[in-house]
Amino acid sequence: MDRSRNGRSAVSTQAQPGSGAAAREPRAAQRALCIAALPGEDESSVRELGELLRTAGVAVVGTLTQRREQPHPNTYLGPGKVAEAKAAAQACDANVIACDDELTPRQERNLEQELGIPVVDRTTVILDIFAAHAASAEGKLQVELAQLEYNLARMRGLWSHLERLGGGIGTRGPGESQIETDRRLARDRISALRRRLEHVRGTRAVMRAERERAALPTVALAGYTNAGKSTLLNALTTAYGRGAGAEVQVRDRLFHTLDPTTRTLRLGGRPHLFTDTVGFIRKLPHQLVDAFGATLEETIRADLLLHVLDASAPLEEMEAMRHAVEEVLQEIGAGESPRVLVLNKIDLVDAQTLHELRLRHPEAVPLSAGAGAGLEELAERIELELRHLLCPIELLVPYANGGSLAELHELAGEIARNDTPDGVRVRALVPARLAARYARFAVA
Repeated sequence: MDRSRNGRSAVSTQAQPGSGAAAREPRAAQRALCIAALPGEDESSVRELGELLRTAGVAVVGTLTQRREQPHPNTYLGPGKVAEAKAAAQACDANVIACDDELTPRQERNLEQELGIPVVDRTTVILDIFAAHAASAEGKLQVELAQLEYNLARMRGLWSHLERLGGGIGTRGPGESQIETDRRLARDRISALRRRLEHVRGTRAVMRAERERAALPTVALAGYTNAGKSTLLNALTTAYGRGAGAEVQVRDRLFHTLDPTTRTLRLGGRPHLFTDTVGFIRKLPHQLVDAFGATLEETIRADLLLHVLDASAPLEEMEAMRHAVEEVLQEIGAGESPRVLVLNKIDLVDAQTLHELRLRHPEAVPLSAGAGAGLEELAERIELELRHLLCPIELLVPYANGGSLAELHELAGEIARNDTPDGVRVRALVPARLAARYARFAVA
């Protein structure tokens, strides 16, 4: 039993080599022993680290935890627990150590020296998954920027392959070491990536301005990774879309969707813009929050957020996921945005659990995006939440202005009309931002 710096004894859960789920894992090129310094009994973040590793193609062969209020400043775990981790890694035949927190460069270096095998932290694993799943040019730029910024303080000759970016003779200062050269090259690359992302952000701003000019209500789907946001968008597209385009790719893995996808759906006869965004996670690296700032702007600017929760997760884990998403929303400036809580995957829970969920979150909308159940209730709730954006108007549209009448039908859906000798008398609800467009037809 090891004793942490604050004097509290730390209780560990031993890794169990060759047994249980670890024994059934196919032998992989990388086999990880997960370690964590936890202040309490909740080990859900360690289980989540295991899911992240499996998503990254790494087999999990054991876990080792230590109870301590703060990680050890030099070795993350206490000295005694580090020795225990070394023995457990050998017993499990692990060839990499995965840490549940982001390590400082000193902690990572000291751990590798003590354990004798490579050490990766949670941030490294998440960045690796993002790099594997990034499909668009913008997504790849964002991930590369996040990786460079994270690795800049941890460089140990990692960037010598970037030397071709240098100017050759005369570009290095007198006595400049290789690591200084590598750091300079990395900083130059970071600056270049930021310039390219600014250009992409400008292009996205133009597209957003076009959408804002249309003044359509916007809804963003936010939530924990793998909560079913893309499945929900596909289900809504099938039920309420009209020429909305191809379905969003769906797969049962973490961070499958990185690039935002926008679809036009018609609720109550009126068009709405729905955007699927990147999933969140506990301990989401700040480098990713910064790099994906342009993408996350879609969440900040939305008129309504749908916070999608996986109702099939254990209740404590589900609450931890909800709080993790709320923290990220607060961090990016969307903490005060109006939102609707959506309990997805209710087809995977029993009646008693569903009843308890309804008691805990009476304001939430339960549904199953995969089964297509509960979509009507969600659509009605969205209309109710966005009703404050609508403005009642009464118009007299001359027959010669048929184009304006057709546009009004498109924006307002069902309208009350009465043909008169002077034109069409219309009563309708339209987005308040568009009411001025029809002011010339207003009935006094």
